[in-house]
Amino acid sequence: MNIKIINFDKAITRVIIDEAKTYNSLSFKNLNDLIKVFKKLDKDQKVKVIILEGAGKGFSAGHNLNEVKKLKTKERYQKLFNLCSKLMLQIVEGRKPVIAKVHGAAYAAGCQLVASCDLAYSTNDALFATPGVNIGLFCSTPMVAVSRKINRKPMMKMLLTGDPIKPSYAKEIGLINDFFPKQKLNSEVFKIAKKIASKSNLTIKIGKQAFYKQLEMPLKKAYSYTSKMMTLNMMSMDAKEGISAFIEKRKPKWKNK
Repeated sequence: MNIKIINFDKAITRVIIDEAKTYNSLSFKNLNDLIKVFKKLDKDQKVKVIILEGAGKGFSAGHNLNEVKKLKTKERYQKLFNLCSKLMLQIVEGRKPVIAKVHGAAYAAGCQLVASCDLAYSTNDALFATPGVNIGLFCSTPMVAVSRKINRKPMMKMLLTGDPIKPSYAKEIGLINDFFPKQKLNSEVFKIAKKIASKSNLTIKIGKQAFYKQLEMPLKKAYSYTSKMMTLNMMSMDAKEGISAFIEKRKPKWKNK
């Protein structure tokens, strides 16, 4: 398996795409392995936060073009893009927050992967692009994830030119949360991961699900749905404990129930 799982501590797990020779390509094998890993971690009660990163020179260059060239048939192409979409949905619909830790290039489906994560941080020399137009292949599936994080005009510029963007601009348009010098990225990402891991598992799970679902709803329906989710959350032991702890000026003791 080209996917490494490293437990930073009991609550934080690093998932590393470890295929530097293909720039951590999203091949059939790597996509399948990533889906299996994310499903496994989603069920692991100890894991509260997942950090996704790439080995070698960069994060991910997207699909393996040598593999893509050999597929030939419509059915095989469809299978690859469906599988890639399945991974993105697994990340978005999963219970655990996923943080992309990016260095080097995050191109095409690699950029899609960054956009699919809940949070994203990079080194100050990272590059992001949807460059498919340069090889006659519009980045249609990557744009689904990226266009849900950034506005239409910068999205269309990325898609129509294929030009890479720097972290400062990626942060400005909302593709990433922040960027840091290479030597600081690890500590900054683990700092935010630890902060998230200190919250109630159950609350985070409810909130993440509600966040993505309400985005696709009309305003009135979104309020109706989130009111139900708030009520569901309010009935949990953790919500009652959190409110009591706040009133009593003490740290809450989460039971994740």
